[in-house]
Amino acid sequence: MTATDVPGTVAPGSPVFSDSELGYLASQRLGRLATVAPDGSPQNSPVSFQVRPDGTVEIYGYDLGASRKFRNVAATGVVSLVVDDIASVDPWRVRGVEIRGTADAITDIEPPQPWLSREVIRIHPRRVLSWGLDPGVSGLRARTIPADA
Repeated sequence: MTATDVPGTVAPGSPVFSDSELGYLASQRLGRLATVAPDGSPQNSPVSFQVRPDGTVEIYGYDLGASRKFRNVAATGVVSLVVDDIASVDPWRVRGVEIRGTADAITDIEPPQPWLSREVIRIHPRRVLSWGLDPGVSGLRARTIPADA
């Protein structure tokens, strides 16, 4: 098993994420996936994740195919994943990464762990925002990811 086979891990050398973003994502186990239903209503779910070497982000689950988030992705393909935390209360310091993009609801794949179902949500990042990751750098860092990245 490699590091990229375990949800919540990050593959080094990603063409999408900076080193500080990769390091931060590797240190976190939980994010919140926002999806959009066909009627336009939002839905937000806590999820584990893994960043693949090609820069895509994968979401697995125990019965992912039966979830509303999976059905929403299959219908609309619009997602945003936020991974954040509070680094310090005094002084107040928050940090995080938001990944906006399109996503595919994929069925009948071999899961990275035997207890996971055979579905995956694969996110193709199109916009990455990060904050609080680099000491001495304040504010929000944002960039658009080319479709061929």
